[in-house]
Amino acid sequence: MPSGDVTIARMTDSSPWSNDELRALREMARAFCEKEIAPNGDKFREQHHVDRDLWNKAGEVGLLCMSIPEEYGGGGGTFAHEAVLMEEQARIADSSWGVSLHNGIVAHYLLAYGSEEQKTKWLPKMATGEVVGAIAMTEPGTGSDLQSVKSKAIKDGDDYVIDGSKTFITNGQQADLIIVVAKTDPNEGAKGISLILVEADREGFRRGRVLDKIGQRGQDTSELFFDGVRVPQSNLLGTEEGQGFIQLMQQLPQERLIIAVTSVAGMEAAVEQTIAYTKEREAFGRPVFGFQNTKFKLAECATETRISRVFVDDCVVKHIKGELDIPTVAMAKWWTSDRAMVVADECLQLFGGYGYMNEYPIARMWADNRVQKIYAGTNEIMKEIIARSL
Repeated sequence: MPSGDVTIARMTDSSPWSNDELRALREMARAFCEKEIAPNGDKFREQHHVDRDLWNKAGEVGLLCMSIPEEYGGGGGTFAHEAVLMEEQARIADSSWGVSLHNGIVAHYLLAYGSEEQKTKWLPKMATGEVVGAIAMTEPGTGSDLQSVKSKAIKDGDDYVIDGSKTFITNGQQADLIIVVAKTDPNEGAKGISLILVEADREGFRRGRVLDKIGQRGQDTSELFFDGVRVPQSNLLGTEEGQGFIQLMQQLPQERLIIAVTSVAGMEAAVEQTIAYTKEREAFGRPVFGFQNTKFKLAECATETRISRVFVDDCVVKHIKGELDIPTVAMAKWWTSDRAMVVADECLQLFGGYGYMNEYPIARMWADNRVQKIYAGTNEIMKEIIARSL
């Protein structure tokens, strides 16, 4: 991608939330991704997980928990620091490493709702890569409708006893600490939900298979099973039971913004790679880029990408200030994940038959992007959220 690196650097470094510190971080994150992830992409996809020591290497250079305060072992940065890493990961078309979940989601549940003891115990280990985090929301029969989860955490003496199953869990095979969404009061709906920390070495906890997905094949998305798992009541996240649904609703906007950021970065990478390819590939005696259809399609894709970038940059700025509202981030998640698929499909078409070959990043981008329209609340749910604000 000889011309692509210049383009993406110009667009991302001109973002209103960028600065000299973040530009330096981008150089380091780019070097890390190109050295530690890109050469191992095929291996990660074949084994359906990243190497465990990737987490430790990332911790050593300071790429884990960058937006967590220094007092808990983090980098003391903001969401912008996490966005830089997400963009660089998307630039190399990697979807294997579940670092955005670890950094931007699991760590922030602990920071927002954890006791001082929980934060000092777990966050420093997450920052070094000693502990990998996951969150178990979805169940075989429950997706976006979180208040209908069936997993139970029932008090017994000084413990909770957890029973249930979860599916589609990112970092499922490597997670050392899992935030489990469970009913502490099975007779209630949303008011009966709590979040409970479960260590992966607890008796009764079992990992199921790595799920066979059409995309993101290097990610260890898994089933998890809880059969009479006992944890102390001190593992409850929050000051009292029944706060789980509110906690989820408070944190889901950041998860949705993560999807928007990665969607836009993926769009940029797809356009840049396609421009480079069509200028080099010849058909009928001239570069494919020379045909009007190619230029017009790429003009459309570039415009879709730029519009999405401007919108998401504005959302990032608002989020850092604490001003990003739920309907707006729902718009960002819906719009960017939807347009990312449109752009990926148009770009794949311009690669011709090679676009359908997994050895070309555009093929993997097309397959990997599809799930963005589904998780963190389907795009249909996003439209419902938006409509309620009208």
